Amino acid sequence: MKLLLLGILVLLLLLSVCLFAMVQYRKNLDKQMNHILEILDRALDGQKTLAVFDESADAAISERINRLLDISNASYRKADEERNVVKSLIADISHQVRTPLTNIMLYTGLLAEAEIDDQSRALTQKIQAQTEKLDFFMKELVHSSYLESDMLALHPAFSGTAELLGLVCQAEELQAMKKHISFQISSEDFQAFFDMKWTAEALGNILNNAVKYAPKGSEIQLFAESYDSFIRIHVRDQGPGISEKEQGMIFQRFYRSPSVSQEKGLGIGLYLAREILAKEGGYIKVDSSPGKGSDFSVFLSRHALSNSVYF
Repeated sequence: MKLLLLGILVLLLLLSVCLFAMVQYRKNLDKQMNHILEILDRALDGQKTLAVFDESADAAISERINRLLDISNASYRKADEERNVVKSLIADISHQVRTPLTNIMLYTGLLAEAEIDDQSRALTQKIQAQTEKLDFFMKELVHSSYLESDMLALHPAFSGTAELLGLVCQAEELQAMKKHISFQISSEDFQAFFDMKWTAEALGNILNNAVKYAPKGSEIQLFAESYDSFIRIHVRDQGPGISEKEQGMIFQRFYRSPSVSQEKGLGIGLYLAREILAKEGGYIKVDSSPGKGSDFSVFLSRHALSNSVYF
């Protein structure tokens, strides 16, 4: 009987020792896993872990993660350098090509107005048409390069809406004159917080579409309104209008409505406009009905925002 009790006690002792060992092993495993998670969290934040020179698994994991961070940082620096080279190259090509293109378009326009024979006039018109096509694709190439988020480096400041509308209308004036489209521009001037260059690009894309799709001899209204937090700029045309189901799709990258597929375009302008405005704390909306024209509204913040919004 004593031997049986002694055996049971020994067995219980062994079980207790095993249970204690299992609990300790689980604690150590949880501690090690939490340490590994901390290492991974620091790695996700771009922070290295202090090197520990021993034979433990933690040291091996830390060393490999640090090496991975070094490789990732080197790749990022290389990609950033290549991106800057591409930005510089695109800007240089755009400048070098647009200048002679503008001159060629000017010279062919003068030739078309000169007293020349019919055959020369026909050839001049063909040159002018091809030059305009080349100019269009050059603009679209530059626009497509802007789709890289790092290309959009905005520097907002308090500026007037009258100056903004003047710049935008001046850029689209020639195309409007060709279709005998008039601009009705409000003289009211409001102060808003935006990047003049990039916001003119965004608003110019909207006005370019208005001129492109509006009928000949029509009118496009541009005016601003003041609200508590935003300045609202309207671009109202008398074009074909946009169906309700397409009004959310027109701001998608490369989207083009089947109803205007015959017109030149890659579906970049409105997407780019939305991206620019979002980066400076603004937004864009449209109110339109088929056959009744469109009213695009650009909302610009009246207050300075944190720098984190701009990049």
